[in-house]
Formats: sequence, C-alpha cells, structure tokens
Amino acid sequence: MYQNRSTRTREEANQMNMEAPSSDDQESNQRRRKRTYRRHTQQQIDEMDTFFKQCPNPNDAQRRELSLRTGLDPTQIKFWFQNRRTSLKVQTDRDENELLKIENEKLRDELDRYKGAISTTCKVCGSSSNAGEMSHEEQQLRLENALLRKEIKGLNEKQKIVELAVVGMDELTKLARTYGPPLWIPTNYVTEILNGEEYMKYFPRGNGPNTCGLRLEGSKESVVVMINAPDLVDILMDVNQWSNMFCGIVSRAATLEVLSTGVGGNYDGALQVMTAEFQVPSPHVPTRQNHFVRYCKLHPDGIWVVADVSLHLLNAASASSSSSSTASRTNRRPSGCLIETLPNGLTKVTWIENVEVDDQVVQNIYKPLVNSGLAFGAKRWVATLHRQSDRLFFRTATNVPREHHVRLTPEGKKSILNLAERLVASFSTSIGSSTTHAWTKVPGNGPEVVMVMTKRYIDESSIDKPVSVVLSAATSFWLPVPPRRVFDFLRDQNTRKHWDILSAGGIVHELAHISNGRDSGNYVSLFRITSENSEQSDVVVLQENCTDVTGSYVVYAPVQIPTMHEILNGGDSSRLTLLPSGFAIFPDGCITNGGPIMNVGSGGSLVTVAFQIIVDSIPHARLALGSITTVNTLIKNTVERIRTAVMPNGI
Repeated sequence: MYQNRSTRTREEANQMNMEAPSSDDQESNQRRRKRTYRRHTQQQIDEMDTFFKQCPNPNDAQRRELSLRTGLDPTQIKFWFQNRRTSLKVQTDRDENELLKIENEKLRDELDRYKGAISTTCKVCGSSSNAGEMSHEEQQLRLENALLRKEIKGLNEKQKIVELAVVGMDELTKLARTYGPPLWIPTNYVTEILNGEEYMKYFPRGNGPNTCGLRLEGSKESVVVMINAPDLVDILMDVNQWSNMFCGIVSRAATLEVLSTGVGGNYDGALQVMTAEFQVPSPHVPTRQNHFVRYCKLHPDGIWVVADVSLHLLNAASASSSSSSTASRTNRRPSGCLIETLPNGLTKVTWIENVEVDDQVVQNIYKPLVNSGLAFGAKRWVATLHRQSDRLFFRTATNVPREHHVRLTPEGKKSILNLAERLVASFSTSIGSSTTHAWTKVPGNGPEVVMVMTKRYIDESSIDKPVSVVLSAATSFWLPVPPRRVFDFLRDQNTRKHWDILSAGGIVHELAHISNGRDSGNYVSLFRITSENSEQSDVVVLQENCTDVTGSYVVYAPVQIPTMHEILNGGDSSRLTLLPSGFAIFPDGCITNGGPIMNVGSGGSLVTVAFQIIVDSIPHARLALGSITTVNTLIKNTVERIRTAVMPNGI
C-alpha cells in the first residue's frame, strides 16, 4: 500500500512538473499580457484620430510617418486604424437601425390612420360616411392626396401636350414645304387650298382622326412683309400683341399656361397653352373657339416656325360639354406660319390654316364667304399681317406724305395713331358674335335683322369716372356692288353727308390726314363737321380707314376738342375711352371674272354697320323701349341711304 501511494505521488509530481511553466515562460507570458492591454497615450490617439479624419486607410509610407510622430510600431498603427474603421462602421449601422426603427413606427402610425380613414369612408361614393367625426389630420390627408393626384395628372397632361406640339410642328413644316397638287390645289382667290383626301393620305394618323360631322378647311398663302423675323416672332408669342395686330380676326385671346419660355434669350422652344375666339366682324357669323398649344422653334436653317395645335383630343369631354350656341364647333389642326429672313429687313411668311369646323349655323348671305376660305383662311391672316406691318413701318417713317391743317408734332402723330389703333380694335371686337356679347334680335320686318345689346361705359378721361349705359346696335346686309366701291364711298368726306345724319346739311372739314400704308385707302383722318345754320360743334371726329384684299373698315368716334388738342401735342391717349361706330366691308365670296377680290367686277359686298350710343347715365337703369326704337330706326335709315347712294343708279 505504501509503495502504491509513493508511486502515485511521484506520478502526480511528474505531471505537475510537466504542466507548470518555467520561470522564463512565465516572464514571457507576463510581457505578452502587458503588451496586449497597454493603452495608447491621449496624444498618440489624438494624432492618429486627426490623420484618420483625412485618410482612414493609410498606406505603408503613411504608417511609417505616423510611427515616427507617435512612437508606435507601424503594426500597432495598422491595427488601430482597422479597429477605428470597424468601430465607425458599427456605430453608423447602429444609427441607421435606429432611424429605420423610427421610420417604421411612423409608417405603422400612418397605416393605422389610413385604416381609420377607410373605416369611415363610404364604399359607394368614396366620401366620408361620418364627416363630423373625421379629424383635422384625416381631412388634411385627404386634401394632400387630392392635390398629389391633380399634380400627377397635370404632369401626365404636360407630357402629352409636349408630344402633341412636336408632332404638330413636324406636320405644319411638311405642309408648308409641300407645293402644288395633289396636296395643294391652286385657286384664283386663295393661293392654295388643302385637298382633304390627299391630306389624310399624307398624314394618316396625324393629330387624331377626322371628327365626325366637321368639315375640313385648309389653306396656304405666302407674303413678304416689312418687319424683321425676330420682331414678328415676339408679336406672335405675346398674346396681347398678337390679338391686337389681328383684332379683326381674334375677338378674344388669353394665355392659360406657359410650359416653356424658350432658350437663348428668345422664343426658341417656347411652349404655351392658349385659348382664342376667331370671328368675322358681324353678329350673324358664329365665332370659332379654340383651345390650343402654341409652339415656337428656330430651325437649323434659320427659319422660325410657330405652330398651333388643338388640344381637343386631350379634353374632348370637357370641350363638348362647354360648347356654346354662339360659337361653331371647331378643331384647330396644325396651323401657323414659317418665317424666313430676307435681305433689307424683309421677311417671307408662309401661313397655313387647317381646321375642322361645323359651320351649318352661318347665315346664308355669309356662307359663300366662309366656304371660300376668305373669312377664316390663310389669305385673311396674311392680308392682315401685310397691312399691319405696313402700319408699323409708316408709324416710324419720316418721309410719309401728310396733309395737316393743324399743328402736329411727331409725338402728336404717334399719339393719334395709337388712339386710332385702339379705335379699330375696340370696334372690331365689339361687333362680332363673341360669347361675351349678349346680342338680342330686334323684332321687325325687313331684310335686315338688327341686333342690339347693352353694356357699361366708364369714362376714364373724367376725374370722377362716371358710369353710363351704352346701347350697341348692328346689322349686316348685302349690296350688289364691289367692296372697293363701297369702301371708297364710306370713307370719302365729300360723300359722308349721304349716309351720316350728323353731316347732312353741313360741311365736313378734314383737319389732318396721316397715311399708314402703301394703299391710298389706309390712313387716319381728323374731321370737323360744321353746319351753316348752327354754331360750331365742340367735338371733332377721329376716323381710321383701312383696307386689304380680304376686307375693309371705316371706323370713327367723336372726341372733345380740348381732349384732342392735348393729344395733338403728344399727350397720353391711353386713358381716353372711345365709343366707335362704323362699317366692316367684305366680299360676298362670289367671283365673277377671276379678278382681284376687291376690284370692280368681283361680285357683291357684305357690309356690317354698327352704332354705339349712350342712352342712360344711370348704370343699372332699365333700357327704355324708345331707345331701342330710335337706334333701330337709325340703323335702317343708314342702310337705306347707303343702298340708294352706291347702287348703279345712285351717285
């Protein structure tokens, strides 16, 4: 037993000797433990931390440099940077997780609000089934959602509008650069008219299919005008200048939204949504309303293109529901003009009008004019552009012949021409069948249908700006006399007494005569009418006469003498409110000998006569029947005097 115990004791001792480390090993382990847990000084940490902010992953050379600066081994520096990067990544991940948790909680809360909102929503109509219990947050949420849906819909529509404009401009450019048959058919009164069947072959898809029940009406005309191309582009892209230049055609216009203003400081790439109402100056011809996009582009060859494309395909439902009985149903297919710069400040303009229209409600005497394309076609747009560009040129010209019996300064001339321009614009936009005009037919017998309406008149030139009631009356009638002869008769001061009741028995003195076009019929006159049996009147008559190959105007208005003296001296005429009366003369559309439209032998004339009279100084007074009777008699007597005077057996 003793031997066994001693043997076991020796074995345990040997095992202990084998497992126990030597003194050298113990010292080595102690050094290793000290090296593992030894901390860097704050200075060393700051030095490495500063470097870490600039370079979190230094290379060998940078670690050796840090070793010299900190007294640490490059290996220690390497491990410190590794640990620092790992620690930073862990912290970043932790922060992101916290943010995700917060966002998740918000989404859960929002989901609960949606569930609550859905529970209070009628499944049939989508509105609140218990609006009184809906919280402000829920109401605000609904409003925000509705606005977002509207914004998304608007973005989609804008993209469609842009695509429509690009396709439309491409079609317009191809139409303008295609000449002669079979697409374009030459005529003797409109340069070219569009062949509808060939058009659908050239553009089988185009901007939508033909609208059922509408007649295709297309025409093309070119002209050279005295205006440079950029100035003309500016006029076309400014709705006020555009509607003012073409006031005989554009009765109302507005820019609804500007999608692009262009690039390079001009209108290259400009895109705007517009609405306009096109007219013939007569209450008996329905206007043509259009909602369209206007796109302007400068092509690489230096030619400007201004294209109009109807938006009826994008809002056909709203368009059909908002149609007016006083406006023809119409769609404006790609229309507009190509503008090419020529030497010496001249510009060539190629104009295209391409529309679909339902004109069944046009009065019979105007149907030949409308069907010929002279009422709304390219010929009329180009003729107006030619006349108005002449007017702009003559306004600034210094060598224009003038006949004055009054002192007229350059400033006075400018003021007179500005006033006359407003006179014609006011007359043109007030006698048409615009949807803003509440024309009423006057009962009575006879071939002439007299239309009347009332409107408020504010005298801006007076200090207290009194408001009165104005009665407007107009009618249109046919004469078997060429338009030019009718125009010359109405504008002539010597024949005025044959139709103007105020001039009968008196003498008409022309005080000023200012030419504003190359045609001798385009000028502004200042008249004074005196009677032998009465004292001189305290008013003068301002009259503008303008004519082109498609129509003519004779428009006049009385002006107080003191006010006219101020204008002649260069005073501001913009505040003067006028009540213009006058005549619009158009060919009847019948061509008898293939000659120029306005010359003798070209058929008859369609004449619209309109008067505006102040009938009451009380703004809200009811219109007296006697006033209607008086103006109705005045209109019919004037028509009869004109008919008697210009007929072959007349003067």
